[in-house]
Amino acid sequence: MKTKSLLFLFVLSSFVAFAQTKVSPEESNIKKSLTYFVNSVKDKKIEQGVNCIYPKFFTIIPKDQMTQLLNMTYNNPFMKIEVQDLKFGSIGKPELIDDEYFSIVNYSFKLKCNVNSMNEDMKKKINAALTNKYGKENVKYLANEGIYLINANMRACAISKDRKYWKFVMVEKEYKKQLVKVLPQKIIDKI
Repeated sequence: MKTKSLLFLFVLSSFVAFAQTKVSPEESNIKKSLTYFVNSVKDKKIEQGVNCIYPKFFTIIPKDQMTQLLNMTYNNPFMKIEVQDLKFGSIGKPELIDDEYFSIVNYSFKLKCNVNSMNEDMKKKINAALTNKYGKENVKYLANEGIYLINANMRACAISKDRKYWKFVMVEKEYKKQLVKVLPQKIIDKI
């Protein structure tokens, strides 16, 4: 009897543990869409990447300006950037607001920035910008190689009408005022 009870408890605890790790279809679709976006930028398919951005965001920054900005960043001959090792953190349960679903997504990746062709003054400016954006503890400079290694911890809001295909807006505190024009207040409060 004792053995059966222990076996029952083991099976029950295994089931509970499995149930807690089960990924919802929405979460899986968000990961798939965000991976597509990051890989598009990583592969320098900027137009493809820009098409993954939530269309209302282009009321803040016009689409052609966003395309130009991403091209200048990821196709810059003076600073070669590689995106590596995409990892997902927490993904919020999608909330239906005004016929659209919204979910806050935490994720991270590593950036490798080669600044070998820049002069010392530009390297200092890049260092200041990277440190300000990602935090001193997340930016490492390898002077002998002229390379910055960055741990980029990011947040985005995933938006969808059908919970299958998701578009994204990067949500960072410094852009909160502009995002009020794009995202519902309930989502803004979570930033």
